[in-house]
Amino acid sequence: MPKGGSRKLKGENRKRAPVSASRLFPITYYLLITTFSFQRARPRWWQWLTVLSLDAPVVALLWQWQLARVAGVVPGAPRVFVLGVSVWLAYAADRWIEGWRLAPGRIRTQRHSFYQRNRWPIAAFWAALFAADLAAALTALDRRALIAGFLLLIPVSAYLLSHQFVHRHRRWRLPKEACVALLLGGGVALFVVTAPAAALRPLAGPFVLFVLLCFANCALISVWEKSVDESHGQTSLARQFRGAVIFGRAFPWLLAAAALLAGGAATGADRTAVLCAAASGLLLALIDRLQPRIGWPMARVLADVALMTPVVPLAACWFDR
Repeated sequence: MPKGGSRKLKGENRKRAPVSASRLFPITYYLLITTFSFQRARPRWWQWLTVLSLDAPVVALLWQWQLARVAGVVPGAPRVFVLGVSVWLAYAADRWIEGWRLAPGRIRTQRHSFYQRNRWPIAAFWAALFAADLAAALTALDRRALIAGFLLLIPVSAYLLSHQFVHRHRRWRLPKEACVALLLGGGVALFVVTAPAAALRPLAGPFVLFVLLCFANCALISVWEKSVDESHGQTSLARQFRGAVIFGRAFPWLLAAAALLAGGAATGADRTAVLCAAASGLLLALIDRLQPRIGWPMARVLADVALMTPVVPLAACWFDR
């Protein structure tokens, strides 16, 4: 073949080279890469709060402080310590078991990868912290709070065993998102309602809003991490029910609207708690709108930060001293 014809063919081949998918569909390409090509790299700085399971204890302690203000009580250092440590122990145990059960190739999140890679150091730290938590509870809590704590330990343990070993693959079961919301809400309220002279009647509304807020958070995460749950072989709200995706994305808006309406009739600390719930609901809804652009890993972290709105009145009280 003549040299000119060869050069012409090469030129035609260069013209017909396919365009990169990442250039045509950048957002879709990014989502596919972050979802299906998880790499065991070091977590980014903004992921450590979730990777170390510190997000849930921070949320629990902030809302314990907020609900205690509504009830007119001060929890005290022992109740704060026991709640924070107990929440961390529950979340860490769930992720430790998850990391232990899954093969390395199936893990799709930094938090589970971290617990799998550091399994035995975390187990030793968990045991030491459990001993400290138990010692603090037995020595510093009154009998009423201690009994209530041990009663709550029963459904928490039942949930961990059921979720990880019994009903993990079963489609028709109580959604784990509802279980987590109820258990976390119960833990936060436990040391408030058992405090002497706690006003229980004004506590009802803010407590219900907090539980619903936890559920909204978990429901959105189930939508964003649907492919993660499929890879991990577990059910979730988004996988269990048709229409759960639409419901999960609409629920934060509805919750925020309901909280704003309730805030109009509330006063004092009760109103502050309700407005915190409304702000958290709006933040969750906005994060969901941003999720296609920022990706589900960052949305997952921000969804937990969105529940930390009581930090604003806490800071205000601190500076007013």
